[in-house]
Amino acid sequence: MSGNSDFGLVQVFWGDGKGKTTAALGTALRAIALGKKVLLVQFLKAGVEAQPGLNSSGEVELLQKFPNFFVKRFGTGDWFFSRRRDNLEGHKREALLALKEACANLSSGEFDLVVLDEVLYAVSFGLLSEEQLLAEIAKKAAQTEVILTGSHKKLAKIEAAADLVTEIKKIKHPFDRGLLARKGLDY
Repeated sequence: MSGNSDFGLVQVFWGDGKGKTTAALGTALRAIALGKKVLLVQFLKAGVEAQPGLNSSGEVELLQKFPNFFVKRFGTGDWFFSRRRDNLEGHKREALLALKEACANLSSGEFDLVVLDEVLYAVSFGLLSEEQLLAEIAKKAAQTEVILTGSHKKLAKIEAAADLVTEIKKIKHPFDRGLLARKGLDY
């Protein structure tokens, strides 16, 4: 195998299928195992753990046992539903705070990998713009890899700027027949 193995690219995991965050955290686990320092910044997720059974996901609970893994969660405590637009200003404020935190860490060079989990949903829901996100990613340290997750819809400008884009496509999902997410399997 030849080529440059250094970190520093932009990866995107999007689509209507299950597993975008899991794919990003699998990559994070690989980096952690090699001694790399990893930060997970979660958009739209802080506070939902106060709802019964929705504490941190199994992957995050495991990763937090590693000294070179760090997580910061942002959100209002309520799920954001783009059709209802509940607490729109609060969700926008939290998305901007998450972006500010992510960008400070992207540009610092302190982390080898920064995962911006669900940031693409924040963009597709109109809480952030593609331009805002791309402007901040452009400021990242050259050796810092970044992974963006979320969104059921294609974000053309982000896709054009990324080095790796993976669409995760749903063929069939138990949710479609009313089965809710299951702890230990879905989160």
